[in-house]
Amino acid sequence: MLNTFSMKSILISSAAALTIAGQAYAYEPARSAECIAPANPGGGWDFTCRSVGKVLVDLEYIKGNVQTVNMPGAGGGVAFAHTISKRDKDDSLIVAASTATTTRLAQGQFPGMNADQVKWVGTLGADYGIIAVGKNSKYTSLTQVLEALKKDPNAVKFAGGSASGGWDHLKVLMTAQKAGVENLPKIRYLAYSGGSEALVQVVGGHVDAFTGDISEVKGFMESGDLRVLAVLSEQRLPTPFDGIPTAMEQGVDSIAPNWRGFYVPGNASKESYDWWVSTIDELYKTQEWKDVMTKNGLISFHKSGAEFAQFVENQTLDIRILSQDIGLIK
Repeated sequence: MLNTFSMKSILISSAAALTIAGQAYAYEPARSAECIAPANPGGGWDFTCRSVGKVLVDLEYIKGNVQTVNMPGAGGGVAFAHTISKRDKDDSLIVAASTATTTRLAQGQFPGMNADQVKWVGTLGADYGIIAVGKNSKYTSLTQVLEALKKDPNAVKFAGGSASGGWDHLKVLMTAQKAGVENLPKIRYLAYSGGSEALVQVVGGHVDAFTGDISEVKGFMESGDLRVLAVLSEQRLPTPFDGIPTAMEQGVDSIAPNWRGFYVPGNASKESYDWWVSTIDELYKTQEWKDVMTKNGLISFHKSGAEFAQFVENQTLDIRILSQDIGLIK
């Protein structure tokens, strides 16, 4: 027979277990969620929303669906402003972000807004930068492009999916700086509302070169319409991208990883934020997501929660200093 002390212990333990269970299920996601891609369909942010949304539904983290809403403008600024001004308490909303986001924040391109106004959830890999040309381009190597820029900074016109001064633009300037090109502000860059629009211009022969990320160009590579001159990574990417030479192989020490991840509204509930963080942590480890990464050239890169928030703060500071050094901001 149980004595009084044992009975009390059981009751206390049961109560504690119920409390823990209650905390674990304090937030139940809605049947549907929304993912804002701050660009037109076809670019890296669009890829992030759609690919993550599909895995979330396929693995039943979300019982309904994850709707991707494209919201281009101001290099992600329109989506950022929409989130903090109109959706600030929305527990079912996630927004795709990347190094392009921290770049714009670092340069003060989101007037009156800063990184502390949202909650940073986590990353799901890194998407390395590339420089590419159309199939009929006279340029067959990164070296040729850089030599042309050394002779005349206006010689090559680049197109990218970020705003002027944004991450895509910065990749070109960083690479040119490493190669010894002078008069960097004179390099021509045309900003489009997403990588897909920029790619169409390059493939169509209207612009000389594309600056973006590897995940954006797979289809154009397979069709033979695009020739990637260099990937801005430490070493060659896995198959099917292992035939692309790195900039480093061509004598230019330019490395530009673009993390892919999410933030949620700044006043979303703690319970929903914790759920999104733990869910992204779990999703990152699944075979389904590993397959997505391999197929699209993503490299392992994962930070979440408080660690990710600190990373964003540090990266924003680093990019601000780099932008000042290159002359993009004062």
